[in-house]
Amino acid sequence: MENIADMVYKDKTGVSVTIYDIVRYGHGIMFVSLQTMLMAGFFLEWRRDQGSLRNQKSLMDRKALFPGGASGELPLPLVSVVVPIHNEERRIEALLQSLGVQDYPAAEFIFVDDRSEDRSPAMLAAFAEGRENCRIITLKENPGPNHKQWALSKGIESAGGELLLFTDGDIEVPPGWIGAMVARMNDERVGAAIGPVFKKKGGEGFFHLYQCYDHALRYNYLAGAIGLGAAGGGFGNNLIVRREALDAIGGYGAIPPSPTEDAALISELRSGGKYRIRAVAFPDAAVFTVAEKSWPSFISQTLRWNNGGLFSPESLTRFNYNLLMLTISTGTLALLFLPFFPGLWPLPLGVLIVMVENTIAIFGLFRKKLPPAWPAYFLTLLFAPVYFTLMTIMGYCGIKPEWKQEKLGM
Repeated sequence: MENIADMVYKDKTGVSVTIYDIVRYGHGIMFVSLQTMLMAGFFLEWRRDQGSLRNQKSLMDRKALFPGGASGELPLPLVSVVVPIHNEERRIEALLQSLGVQDYPAAEFIFVDDRSEDRSPAMLAAFAEGRENCRIITLKENPGPNHKQWALSKGIESAGGELLLFTDGDIEVPPGWIGAMVARMNDERVGAAIGPVFKKKGGEGFFHLYQCYDHALRYNYLAGAIGLGAAGGGFGNNLIVRREALDAIGGYGAIPPSPTEDAALISELRSGGKYRIRAVAFPDAAVFTVAEKSWPSFISQTLRWNNGGLFSPESLTRFNYNLLMLTISTGTLALLFLPFFPGLWPLPLGVLIVMVENTIAIFGLFRKKLPPAWPAYFLTLLFAPVYFTLMTIMGYCGIKPEWKQEKLGM
């Protein structure tokens, strides 16, 4: 009987060791494989976007020769640039200056003043003076629950363009921005295209550098998922949408309320199945946003983005984002247990390998858009998984983000 008991104990021990090995090695292998797939998706978008650059040259030639659509030529598509504004007097000047020098003639500008109590309305009025292609919608009330989403709906209702181009009050765009984004919509099967958004370095030190890295890293994941046909997010401050695609899903009013209205819109367009989502893989359409000035405001911003993915109303987006965040979080939290279980080393190693791959990809494509602080980026790639883990834990604990000093209850 003792021999049988010993054999059973050994068998059980053997099985438990096998499961342990599967977990610790499988986590790293799965994460690196997932990252490799996302990088492949980004490469596919890069290949597709090369064609868009050719489209842009053709578009610019048309613009120069036939800006109004002369006989025998197709007119340029009318683009409605929709911008929601809420108390942006300290940050809107760069946007207005950059919109004022856009070289795309078939564009209209629609600003939605959402209950601003500062000088924003006066600054918008000064910009609109003498511009027949500019309109200002003033909201006295906003029922929410996502006030920005509701403001956008009012802007879209007033827009006349076949293409809708969205940005925010704290953005600065390049002179050829509108044309560059329109070029990505040359294929009528494309329902929306998302452009890169980078943060201006707001000062010296790790906090300001990390914000720049964090934004680029998020776009890296976003573009990779889009390349694989699993678009579930987007930067609403650099997003162009075909009106026909929006109408096909029931209009903007059909988008469920979400703390990340841009991601909800992209998820609905993709799940509709009729139109494709594209990601810009070249810096010609990249825009810059103002960096947050403190950790609390930055945490609130990134928590809003993170919660939008974790609790997305669209199942595929929710599954993909939770899988990614849980994989990062388990690999990061394993560091706490290494002194007691040294065999867990493959989990954090997998996370480190993935972050190095991400950093190489980011600099390979967008190094000119990032601050030149190369040695310090090693600290950012080490900190990124820790920060993502913190955001994930806060999200699962039910902590709600704020937007413009207003609590988002979604």
